[in-house]
Amino acid sequence: MQYAQSARSAGAPRRKKRAKSKPAERGSMDLIFLILVLTLLGIGLIMLFSASYAYAYYYDGNSFHYITRQLAFAVVGVVALLVVSQIDYHVLRRFALLLLGVTLFLLVLVLFYHTRATAKRWIPVVGSFTFQPSELAKFTIVVVFAHLISLNYDRMSDPRYGLWPFLSIMGVIALLMVLQPHLSGTILILTIGVVMMFIGGTNLKWFALGGLFLIGAVVIIIFIPEAVPYAMSRLEHWINPASDPTGAGYQTLQSLYAIGSGGLLGVGIGNSRQKHLYLPEPQNDFVFSVVCEELGFVGATIILLLFVLLVWRGFAIAMRCRDRFGSMLAVGLTTQVGVQTILNIAVVSNTIPNTGISLPFFSYGGTALCMLLAQMGVVLSVSRYSTVEKE
Repeated sequence: MQYAQSARSAGAPRRKKRAKSKPAERGSMDLIFLILVLTLLGIGLIMLFSASYAYAYYYDGNSFHYITRQLAFAVVGVVALLVVSQIDYHVLRRFALLLLGVTLFLLVLVLFYHTRATAKRWIPVVGSFTFQPSELAKFTIVVVFAHLISLNYDRMSDPRYGLWPFLSIMGVIALLMVLQPHLSGTILILTIGVVMMFIGGTNLKWFALGGLFLIGAVVIIIFIPEAVPYAMSRLEHWINPASDPTGAGYQTLQSLYAIGSGGLLGVGIGNSRQKHLYLPEPQNDFVFSVVCEELGFVGATIILLLFVLLVWRGFAIAMRCRDRFGSMLAVGLTTQVGVQTILNIAVVSNTIPNTGISLPFFSYGGTALCMLLAQMGVVLSVSRYSTVEKE
């Protein structure tokens, strides 16, 4: 990264290189990144409506039930994006520890004050509006880790600074999320944290040890299934969902039917058959299955390309940021979008076991959408202090 280049003695070559660099003026933002975000949001809203109207009509008597709510949250989210993009992101450093405290409090609160008996993930706010603390936890991990890495960058190889503080924070948050239970959110947060530690400079030997631990866990699940019976059951249904076509494997099979039915060009927007009460809750985690069915391989590939471009642009902003905190913020927030997209598509295509993870910009969820757009506003704020070309 630009800020990580070793110091060099002053001279003509250095002055010449600086003359080529044109730091962004305050108030400017990365238009390419903004256009990619708004494009994905627009396509996501169209596909959400297409995927949800049959389900909404059957269960709620109103085909517009999900899209009207998502549109309202999208408007709020876009306003938040534009407001946050104009705020100096450095202010987040002053509130990093306070943000961590609030997040931990909400993660504990939701275990006792929640809206559902089966999954303790939502805190009731007003009327039917609820708040999901796990969405805030994703942002908190990024802000706190960016703060710690920028504070101790030269000492990250020392486990006292580059390992134990991060593991402690991730461990507490992961434990609270497992108690909800929220396995997909836990996996996502751990992945974001590990990526930031890796880029931030944590000694590589700790990642090797972590990899050995994961391999050991997989070996235990496979060869000693009675030790973790639930995990082994999930693996069996993942490997062969047809073994329980009306139970644990039902949703996966319906998803694969939808993907396979799309072919090269799809059946057309609005013409999906699987969304007509075959695919459970198509507006949420499996919305991409409907995307594949209606838009086909070509349309799904274009959408994936847009996500790739968004991640690439986010990392470009991070690499050209003029300070380490902003760079790590952009890395963490961009990583969240990229990893969450990969995990969602892996689940709907049965590449990995079903963990129930949403697709950014597409899946229904007010808290998730508002938080995501606000976080993209933070990346845009970072871009104002980046030397990357804005258009």
